Amino acid sequence: MLDKWDQRFMDVARLVASWSKDPSTKVGAVLVHPQQKRIVSTGYNGYPRSLEDDGGLDRDRKLSRTIHAEMNAILHAREPTEGLTLYVTPLPPCDRCAAHIIQAGIRRVVYAGGDLGRWASSASASLAYFGEAGIEVMEFTANDASA
Repeated sequence: MLDKWDQRFMDVARLVASWSKDPSTKVGAVLVHPQQKRIVSTGYNGYPRSLEDDGGLDRDRKLSRTIHAEMNAILHAREPTEGLTLYVTPLPPCDRCAAHIIQAGIRRVVYAGGDLGRWASSASASLAYFGEAGIEVMEFTANDASA
């Protein structure tokens, strides 16, 4: 069940997504300690530090060097990620990130629902991986905004 804290952390994820320089897909992620309602880490999609992010790359090269928001949140965490909740917007994690999320011991994923477009097959695979790993997954929709 989604509550007011889920709304608050999704709001933070939306803010963090706005920091991305990617003009087409701005993704934000927030790792949270669920019992303490405390933000552990944030991440947005972008290039690794020290790599030029001028946007002049072709699509394939851009995708190959982009670190996804979920991975940045995991990499920037300064404490164990076991048992944490991950909030992601505007898409669910991709299948690549899902494997890392599972390995990191994250136990709950809340993602913004909406049109997945070209990411639909990857999102479907990630949701299947989460189910297989026993990770709780919640879809956050516009209707949840009043929670």
